Amino acid sequence: MPFLGAHLSIAGGYHKALETAQRYGMRAVQLFTKNNTRWRSKPITPPEVLRFQQARQRLQPRWLLAHDSYLINLASSNTALYRRSVHALVEEWQRADLLGLHYLVVHPGAHGGAGEEAGLQRVAQALAEARQRSASCTPLLLLENTAGQGTALGWRLEQLAQIARALGDPNWLGFCLDTCHLFAAGYPLAPRRAWLQTLRQIDRFLRLERIYAWHLNDSTKALGSRVDRHAHIGYGQITLDGFRHVLRCRAFGQLPMILETPKGDGTGTDWDAHNLDTLRRLLP
Repeated sequence: MPFLGAHLSIAGGYHKALETAQRYGMRAVQLFTKNNTRWRSKPITPPEVLRFQQARQRLQPRWLLAHDSYLINLASSNTALYRRSVHALVEEWQRADLLGLHYLVVHPGAHGGAGEEAGLQRVAQALAEARQRSASCTPLLLLENTAGQGTALGWRLEQLAQIARALGDPNWLGFCLDTCHLFAAGYPLAPRRAWLQTLRQIDRFLRLERIYAWHLNDSTKALGSRVDRHAHIGYGQITLDGFRHVLRCRAFGQLPMILETPKGDGTGTDWDAHNLDTLRRLLP
């Protein structure tokens, strides 16, 4: 069975995310290694690393992921933003390595009007440089598909494949798929016949064995809308059957599957607990 988890806060220290995960019975954790809305970050100190590793040894999570900052845009045609983004990615890769995480999830970025081909080339160049500057880092870099909102790249599976090919399909690169983004980009997850067609496309362009993680989010917007709006599981338009298909797919049976759903709405509902309970009922 897949290992369920969520994106969790590091307020109070990185180890706090692992302690929160244990309270929910999560075996997978995603976190930011820094403030995701600021370029600058404080160095991770040896005591912080030690507390995190002690919590990891004590609590035994199966999968640990970092997500890159939302400021990073590897496809930007603005030279200053592009250079800053590459530098920030290198820094985040090194931070994930310092914490001993398994994966770093990265968005390709948006071309901002420069065109898809130019943007995809920029992403590949950025990743190549980042890897050269982070050659000793062990976490795999996972490119995440997008909903295709605005000029965001990576909404078509072919675009992700093109980036990987431009890099020579390296073993340090894999993919993370987001259910909301897939759906918004026009890839249905239900009914079963439609899911199998989507699965074939995933295998054709990315190969099933190169999918290392999933983000499980429902979508408030319609199939093919190209609008990225996450919803709680079962409260959007994907349907529970769609999530059941992902959760029960043998090809993804040992992968981390991470919730990125809203945390609160003023009602006092513990939405992480609610969404996890919904997903667990869909498991075989």
